[in-house]
Amino acid sequence: MSGLTRDVLKWLQSLDLTWQVKYPKWDLTNGYLVAEIFSWYFPQEVEMHMFYNQSDSLELKLRNWSLLKNFIKRHSIDIPAEFIEGTIHCKENAAQLLVERMYQLLTNREIRKVTQDEMVDFTDGAYQNKLPMHARSTASQAIKNNLKETELMADQSLILGQQKTHSIISDHLDNRRKERLENPSRFNKKPTLGELAVRRGAPSTSSEPCSWDKSETSFMQENEIDHKASRAPSREPTVTFKEVQVQQVSRPSTNHASPIAGF
Repeated sequence: MSGLTRDVLKWLQSLDLTWQVKYPKWDLTNGYLVAEIFSWYFPQEVEMHMFYNQSDSLELKLRNWSLLKNFIKRHSIDIPAEFIEGTIHCKENAAQLLVERMYQLLTNREIRKVTQDEMVDFTDGAYQNKLPMHARSTASQAIKNNLKETELMADQSLILGQQKTHSIISDHLDNRRKERLENPSRFNKKPTLGELAVRRGAPSTSSEPCSWDKSETSFMQENEIDHKASRAPSREPTVTFKEVQVQQVSRPSTNHASPIAGF
């Protein structure tokens, strides 16, 4: 029912609260019982006549939690803001974690659990994983389940609402991809070309390579040497020049004999 451990339940019953905590998600959302728990340990700081015991009014609920937040901040009580916000908006497991943290801080005791949660998750992911695939939520239903109306009413920022919506849709798509990978036959998922391709085996790790490896290695080395040799510049001249013999032309003399005598 409550999901709380035996030690926490006995502790809550010993405080003689206004009503018994059966469903922490709904019983603690307005902050009245949380204030009543703190009043047993800080009677001078938390006075119950300042709190409203009405869970239907969002305005009164936020007033109660505003007083509790100031009290927690003033005394530097180590309670994560995510636990408080999740309890206000009735998120899954948020109120349970809040009560367990209060039990540890106020009684200085540890909670004995069989399994510890690795990551705090205030969504209905754990519940959805227990359902068969055909009964799990769609994207629109996941938004309705994990984005409460009180969140939008308490903070009317459009950007913040869009960020929360995108985060829920992203988680939903990731879960769908995971389902397709784990159950390919259900979704008629065919292997890709890369999965069908034949892959070569791993190379031999022995210290002595086989004869085929030696021949292949020597062939590659010879090709590499020939390639380097072809690329290396040659030092011998590639163009030859032929020496040309030039003959001197004799100049004519300046004293010429006249061909006609006596002229």
